[in-house]
Amino acid sequence: MGIENTTLLTEFVLTGLSHLPQWKIPLFLLFLVIYLITIVGNLGLITLIWNDPHLHIPMYLFLGSLAFVDTWLSSTVTPKMLLDFFSKSKLISFSECMIQFFSFGISATTECFLLAAMAYDRYVAICKPLLYPVIMTNRLCVLLLTLSFVGGFIHVLIHESFLFRLTFCNSNIIHHFYCDVMPLLKISCNDPSLNYLMLFIFSGSIQVFSILTILISYTLVLFSILKQKSIKSIKKAFSTCGAHLLSVSLYYGSLLFMYVRPASPQVDDQDMMDSIFYTVIIPVLNPIIYSLRNKQVKNSLEKFLKRNT
Repeated sequence: MGIENTTLLTEFVLTGLSHLPQWKIPLFLLFLVIYLITIVGNLGLITLIWNDPHLHIPMYLFLGSLAFVDTWLSSTVTPKMLLDFFSKSKLISFSECMIQFFSFGISATTECFLLAAMAYDRYVAICKPLLYPVIMTNRLCVLLLTLSFVGGFIHVLIHESFLFRLTFCNSNIIHHFYCDVMPLLKISCNDPSLNYLMLFIFSGSIQVFSILTILISYTLVLFSILKQKSIKSIKKAFSTCGAHLLSVSLYYGSLLFMYVRPASPQVDDQDMMDSIFYTVIIPVLNPIIYSLRNKQVKNSLEKFLKRNT
């Protein structure tokens, strides 16, 4: 009966940022520019890594995969949000809503695993440089990448399956700019306690696991750096680790605040602000934080531009 009742609902209404009508055009232009920079920056990074054999090593394979996931994540959310700025109905069909959540869930979860894998890669490279080629082989790199994407798929499949046990009979108004699990649970006619429990268990476990991996890896990296006698090397390493940790803090901070805190119906606007961080802002920052500060990537970019001018 739950699935039959759910299929009777043919569409939802995404309210988006409609509570700010006076900012409609400026916000549209801002998010359009950010989205274009995100696409150019991340696809440009993928192109550089693909075309430069010197970058076909685990560190840059992880970077390329992160760029792909950021492009995927942003493209799942931003185009629909941009269209809804000037759409009167702001409608999205039930099937489109489920597909959007599924795509978003895979990319967001995969990014968590990728950030953890990248932190482990940096730990091995800095703390065990002589053993790095032995430990971080291309085979292990491919295995970690595969597990990241498979883990993302399984995680969102669990939550999507539990969504189909719910019915939506009182309201189809989603107070968000894309279909996410939390806003959907708020308009469910059934008791969503089991869904919230699954979110807390699985999303919380993934985030805690990946955050601990990142923190332990970078803590060991920092201890290793402090043992060095070169002030230049220390400054360079601190700069790199600080930039990476900034990106991680912004991403995980917003995720933890939205998915692991107790549910409350009075925080829709705050949820949207948090979501903008990890669906729009982080994907445009990552190419800058992880790549433009990297000497090898900049050298590869210079060579690429010289070949094509």
